[in-house]
Amino acid sequence: MITLQLPGSTQLSLQFLVLDYNGTIAQDGEVISDCIPILHKLAEELTIYVLTADTHGTVEQKLKGLPCKLHIIGEDIQDKLKLQFIQELGPEKTVALGNGRNDALMLKEAALGICLIQAEGANMMAAAASDLLCTHIVDALSLLTKPARLVATMRN
Repeated sequence: MITLQLPGSTQLSLQFLVLDYNGTIAQDGEVISDCIPILHKLAEELTIYVLTADTHGTVEQKLKGLPCKLHIIGEDIQDKLKLQFIQELGPEKTVALGNGRNDALMLKEAALGICLIQAEGANMMAAAASDLLCTHIVDALSLLTKPARLVATMRN
């Protein structure tokens, strides 16, 4: 568990990290290698889930050896399925990262929603639904390992 006291907010007790795949921890279907060591570190304190439609059927192989639990969602109503997943975990104990339109509902619902603007870009609905924006997955994940950075960003 990661406990954070955000300025002007209640204390967050995070147990779950929910990640979109493409555009978030992967680019062009390949896991962004720079994020691998941080995922291993975060897995010591958080249960990590990757949500994806896995259109090409390769994500399980791509995540092999990573401390992530893969959750395949359907091709349709992905935004609602991602939201439902967050609700079942408990939004108050979940941090979510994503970049697509289909991530907007989960980013808004999670206790902490982080939108990534990387090579794939980010959907405006996802950005607006988030608590903050980052330009690289390593930066976003590092906020959880160095909470003073997150506190500084979230000040009133």
